[in-house]
Amino acid sequence: MAADPAPNPTANYSTRAAPLASDGPMSVYKDFAEPNAEYAANFGQKSSLALPPAKKLAIITCMDARINVYAELGIKEGDAHIIRNAGGSAVIISQRLLGTREIAVFHHTGCGMLTFTTPHLHKLVKDSDPTNEALQVVDKIDFLEFNDLEQSVKDDVAFLRESALVLPGTVVTGWVYEVETGRIKQIV
Repeated sequence: MAADPAPNPTANYSTRAAPLASDGPMSVYKDFAEPNAEYAANFGQKSSLALPPAKKLAIITCMDARINVYAELGIKEGDAHIIRNAGGSAVIISQRLLGTREIAVFHHTGCGMLTFTTPHLHKLVKDSDPTNEALQVVDKIDFLEFNDLEQSVKDDVAFLRESALVLPGTVVTGWVYEVETGRIKQIV
């Protein structure tokens, strides 16, 4: 089987977004073209950045839109893998395929994961359409919420340090980003 061709970094991408079925007055994607044109105009040598992160660092943080990891930590494109999700966990590809040897887990104050319980969310989803049997599948999901921010950081760090899937010798630290002040605090 032939290998997939490498992506063409010089391909011409349209700045005109394709319409979405739900395209309406609140569509944000229409505003992407102008800032992207400015970004591309100042792109410089970024196309030569290596795929593995220069600092051999993976940062696991929340998907919360208030978090700007690059500005907070003084890192730049190409320095680290930034893995974002709700609650902050995942690293196997970053380590095994792309060579990261340090993991920094970042949680943050005011996190939505502190605001609910899994049973409550199960009920909320099912109650949104009680006649829809397909929604019962939500009962199989553990949303991994937490009620103690610092303990959650400690738990995630312990999980990663103990995991056979994380490479031996990996440095794992845990942090809290304060959305109110922009400061970070090392927990572990």
